Amino acid sequence: MKRDAQALAHWDKMMAAQAGAGLAALPGCGAEMRVFPAIVFGAMRWAVRKGLRDDPGLVTAAGNAQQKVRNRERGIQGETYAYWYLRRNGYVMIARNYVAPGCKGEIDLIGYDGPTLAFVEVRTRTGGGPDQQSPEESVTPEKRRMVGRVAQRFLAERGLIGRAYRFDLLAIENRPGQRPELRLHRGAFSN
Repeated sequence: MKRDAQALAHWDKMMAAQAGAGLAALPGCGAEMRVFPAIVFGAMRWAVRKGLRDDPGLVTAAGNAQQKVRNRERGIQGETYAYWYLRRNGYVMIARNYVAPGCKGEIDLIGYDGPTLAFVEVRTRTGGGPDQQSPEESVTPEKRRMVGRVAQRFLAERGLIGRAYRFDLLAIENRPGQRPELRLHRGAFSN
């Protein structure tokens, strides 16, 4: 755990030092860095060609509890799919499911898109019926405030106050029998 924190702190310092030059100035951060994520995302895309599905080995209690577990499982699948999609598109991820002590909520993914730090909210919706709200509509003003508070805590903990950042939204629509549709909204909302 301590080693992970040290690695993250080292990466934050490197990124802060290179803010004006962008990722291309960092060793190993050119186009070759995107090959592995492209391969992994390609494999994942093939695996979900018929939609994100429930784990057949999932054993749960009956009723509402079972539905909550399924929704959480699908959310984890969506976040993993989103992680590799963003990596393939050049994001350098530094945190996943970040929770600030003393703050309610979490930020799904945090990473650099060039010199800009991006706090990414991932929203996965299954079904897509006419009365179901879209993933974009599911981000309420309260959720935006919560993400903003947690992001401020993240920046303060790492000494990154004053650093360029934004809030992105990655919407995933999962229709059974079809490949999930992804929509990335850079700068989807402000703090």
